[in-house]
Amino acid sequence: MFGCMRRTEQPGRGTGGRKKRKVKMATGPENGLKRIVWKRIKETIIEDCRKSEVWKILILDHFTTRLLSSCCKMSDLMSEKITIVEDLYKIREPVLEMKAIYFMTPTAQSVDAFIADFKPKPKYKSAYVYFTDYCPDDLFHNMKLYCAKYIRICKEINMSFMPHESQVFTCDNPRAFQSIYSPNSQDRKKTLETLADQLVTLCATLDEYPGVRYKKDANMEYAKTLAELLDNKLSRYYEMDDSNKKKEKTQAQLLIVERGFDPVSPILHELTYQAMAYDLIDIQNATYKYKSKDGSEKQALLNEDDMLWVKLRHKHIAEVSEQIPKMVKEISASKKQPDGKITISNLAQMMKKMPSFRKQLTQKTVHLQLAEDCMVHFSNNVEKLCKAEQDLAVGSDVDGMKVKDPMRTLLPVLLYPYSTYDKIRAVLLYIFSVHGTTDENLNKLIQHVKIEDEREVILNWKELGVPIITSPSFFSRKPTRRDRSQEETYNLSRWTPAIKDVMEDAVENKLDPREWPYQSESPTAWNGSGAVSARQKHKSSTQDERRTGSRLIIFVIGGISYSEMRCAYEVTQTVKSCQVIIGSSHILTPSSLLDHIKALSKRPMETFTIEENSDD
Repeated sequence: MFGCMRRTEQPGRGTGGRKKRKVKMATGPENGLKRIVWKRIKETIIEDCRKSEVWKILILDHFTTRLLSSCCKMSDLMSEKITIVEDLYKIREPVLEMKAIYFMTPTAQSVDAFIADFKPKPKYKSAYVYFTDYCPDDLFHNMKLYCAKYIRICKEINMSFMPHESQVFTCDNPRAFQSIYSPNSQDRKKTLETLADQLVTLCATLDEYPGVRYKKDANMEYAKTLAELLDNKLSRYYEMDDSNKKKEKTQAQLLIVERGFDPVSPILHELTYQAMAYDLIDIQNATYKYKSKDGSEKQALLNEDDMLWVKLRHKHIAEVSEQIPKMVKEISASKKQPDGKITISNLAQMMKKMPSFRKQLTQKTVHLQLAEDCMVHFSNNVEKLCKAEQDLAVGSDVDGMKVKDPMRTLLPVLLYPYSTYDKIRAVLLYIFSVHGTTDENLNKLIQHVKIEDEREVILNWKELGVPIITSPSFFSRKPTRRDRSQEETYNLSRWTPAIKDVMEDAVENKLDPREWPYQSESPTAWNGSGAVSARQKHKSSTQDERRTGSRLIIFVIGGISYSEMRCAYEVTQTVKSCQVIIGSSHILTPSSLLDHIKALSKRPMETFTIEENSDD
């Protein structure tokens, strides 16, 4: 079905008095970004309040609610004597005998809501205030003016990013795509500034002062802009360390690249479990909803608390479909259950008979159901699409023969009754494979797909620096890819995201400095193997606290795909001594990316308001 495994050929500002944190290198979820963030919150917010034995209220805004939900459970908070968690923006009853911890973003909306809790009458005995980032002076002075006598602590803890997985972060801002790439954008500079501030807080949380590099490209200018902003802000943030010495660069690199660098990966149908599920199934907020055999509605969270999800998420669907029934058989064998084909209804019967194994079986039922859902989609449509997509993306067929006429590969897809979005994806892969097409040819393709009214979903890729319409004489140099001809892969999964080449080249110190210039000085003798820098480093107090290895942080402007997230884990697993962390403003699915692209033509709402007023 998937083709056998075969060898194939494939061409801010610091707050002063910062407490130093030494972070050990780790690759598993138990020691990943989420754990580092929770540890940092405990060391600052919780530690300050721990001296008091009184039970406390924790008050959060929308961002910090999501931040805390991503890295801890209510039971974790209860064990730290936090008994109630409240929404900053909702009306709350006063509890005058209790202390309140405010963890919030430094925005006018959050500060106004905080002030309203103490003016004219206080809701709580006192306030411990923690901002995710630097609080602007005007907001800080307003707080002092109205609430000074109630505030016991006010700190900026530098944590305005979202730990999405152990090696993945986001800036929790899907709107950044529109703000940066829309030709009508009115807040591009402000958005890039905010992303730079958020990246500074990521580096501060990891205790890294990385060398910043960006992908140089004449058609993509925002990577350089963001690199300049970030390097300047890091320089100011790390101007002085605890011993009043300028902090030296650490053994880390931070690479900035734009979405247009690899338009193929987020558009292809991926057949690894996580990427495939998010592409084909409607999974919102990491929640998979499904119907059990008795017809009742069920839901399951797909996150790193589910160790089976962690084990399976980057595996090919063929392996997942094989492994889950095996796991269930192992459980049933241990309880001397009769052999037979593993189905959802069999599992329901087993759970009734074996209540002690209910949790293990429930977990496996969820993944058996999800894998089955993926396979239904695959069998119906995706399998036929994948061969054409892979040939267009890779530029050769399964036997390594070059695709001489990509249009012949595309035409069967256009003639088959696939969904409009599936056809658009195939058309885009064709255009990417030939580095842009003529206006006449594009019009024919658009008529074939019947998207005359939605042509922006193809044309707007030019805003990302991706060639869409070119003249027949246009020649584009094809980027050099790493030779993966000796790697084993499935016939329908031959494409490797371009970012994996970048990760491996960076770790091996092979990135061309002309294509990947450093924004300022580079850390001396950096290589991904964790070799000791020739520079003097701030010494940690104990041997145990010293971090070994190095970090490579990748930031993609315009969103990352699940296949690119997978690459960070694969490279880390291979190299061991270098942890790769990848992040973006947000995470993309193929459909959400096409929606973003289509929306780039829309004019901002403010413009319409101004126009309406001017007509009066």
